[in-house]
Amino acid sequence: MCGIFGIVFQKEHEDLGRIMVQAAYSLTYRGYDSVGCAAISTEGRIDLRKDIGRVEEVDGKYGLSGMRGIRGLVQLRWATFGVPAQRNSQPHLDCDGDLVGAHNGNVINTISLREQFSEEGHTIRGENDGEIIVHAVERHFDRLSDLPGAIMAAVGDLKGDYAYVISHQAENAIYAVKMGSSLYLGVGEGFVCVSSDLPSILELTSNIVTIRDGEFLRFSWDQYQLFDIHSGQPIERRPERSPHTKESAHKGGHAHFMIKEIREQPEKVANLLHFLEESAELPRFTEALRKAGRLFLVGSGTSYHACLVGSYYFNKLAGLAAIPVPAGAMVEQYGDSLRPDDVLLCVSQSGETKDVINVLNYCERRRLGQALAFVNVLGSTLSMRSRNFLPLVCDLEISVPATKTFTNQLVLFLAVANALAGGGKVNLQAIPGLIEDTLAQTEPRIRQLAQELLPVNDFYFLGYGLTHGIAYEGALKTKEVVYNHCEGAYSSEFKHGPLAIVYPGYPVIFISTVEDAEMVSSHINEVSCRRGRVITVAPPQPLLEKYSSDFIALPVEDYFHVPIAATIPLQLLAYYMSVGRGIDPDFPRNISKTLTVD
Repeated sequence: MCGIFGIVFQKEHEDLGRIMVQAAYSLTYRGYDSVGCAAISTEGRIDLRKDIGRVEEVDGKYGLSGMRGIRGLVQLRWATFGVPAQRNSQPHLDCDGDLVGAHNGNVINTISLREQFSEEGHTIRGENDGEIIVHAVERHFDRLSDLPGAIMAAVGDLKGDYAYVISHQAENAIYAVKMGSSLYLGVGEGFVCVSSDLPSILELTSNIVTIRDGEFLRFSWDQYQLFDIHSGQPIERRPERSPHTKESAHKGGHAHFMIKEIREQPEKVANLLHFLEESAELPRFTEALRKAGRLFLVGSGTSYHACLVGSYYFNKLAGLAAIPVPAGAMVEQYGDSLRPDDVLLCVSQSGETKDVINVLNYCERRRLGQALAFVNVLGSTLSMRSRNFLPLVCDLEISVPATKTFTNQLVLFLAVANALAGGGKVNLQAIPGLIEDTLAQTEPRIRQLAQELLPVNDFYFLGYGLTHGIAYEGALKTKEVVYNHCEGAYSSEFKHGPLAIVYPGYPVIFISTVEDAEMVSSHINEVSCRRGRVITVAPPQPLLEKYSSDFIALPVEDYFHVPIAATIPLQLLAYYMSVGRGIDPDFPRNISKTLTVD
């Protein structure tokens, strides 16, 4: 989510603009809706140019490549607080125009701080949390006249996970802070630079200093100093030569974006939960659901599978009936019976899925139903046209198969259902750690299982109750990146026809909760007695383990956490089978990330 870069030279550099634009291009894979550069001259003049659009568009419009100065800041923004607009583009100035800064991450108490700072007399020009950081530092700097002291004091104001860069016009140095978001320092010949990601630094130098959470630094063209942000104590850390190339650094050292994004899931879920803690949107969102005449959950592909799980969460936690519908079928199946008080909760990673937009168009033309949304891309058609939306807070998902966006959709459904039930029924804060444990404990066995299943071209995923949608999603992932024929189904339906396909060794993957073990074990026996290979993904449960050929134990106790935990090994299975077959899982054939056609 967002990308930042800052650099300091010994003297005014005529290629500063070109270097900043190149850094911006290196950060584009993170996803963004706006671009901005600040160049600061030897005399301390701040030249700030920014707007919404692609790097090349903003460069062409404002001449970013031609900017000159002795130091510079760059930011690519992915909107979270504030719509994509020039006023919300970064970097930002403080009230007096002598501080300039930009950030990466989320300051989750932005709304309350904006109100507080406005009451204190600050000139707030937009709604972006990056601007709030600059004003948080400014208010303490005005009191202390000491920038390091102001940075340390501002930590007490800001909640969330973030990193930022900030510079004062009168000092040829840049300060950088790491409080949860990524940050690296690069030391080169005649310059020092900092960035939220390695690729933009590796274009210039391979001498890297890793910054840790709770640290800040000051750097000029020839030196840097690290400090503990709470105590102010200096920290000694020397640069190390990075083993990464700029190409491998984009993937964080992982072989593919898909596995990188699978392993990012604990962090992305934590980011979503932090956002929901402070967001004023969740109460408004749940209130709209309470007033719904009928509630339809509308999505396509992976998002539809999240809707399936969401319907169970709403039913079991909140006693609310929700009807999951594939977006492409919504108008034909329910269009003529929609009423003005119905609510459609539209779910989309891209916010541009044509089948979902068709539903919006139909309802708007007939003034039927009200649209709410879960969406990852702020500024997308769905986010702009829905009455209210909640962001997935996943950053850009590059690999075509959805992984982290699906998991955050599940968590968002669970959080909303929990809120509808009055809160406190589910421990949401345990989920990031649960995913991390699941990755660690299941990945070795899944890698082995993937090799065993490579010769197989056909199998089933079966779920029951809460795991119904996870079976569909597991099958879809395998279809997408392994090119296998496989199906997802409700486990009690398997005996009504599909059971005929089972032969000795035929693999059937069951996903179950402990609470459903007795029913699912009956379905397992229908397969095992025909000598099919039963692979079960579930929390430890003697009955399920006894009748399974292979048992993948999930480190989970909470019933409502099982769908989220079970998702992880199924994603890993698809990934490792894909790699085992020599397929690039990031770009499978015949499909794209955003489907904008009927």
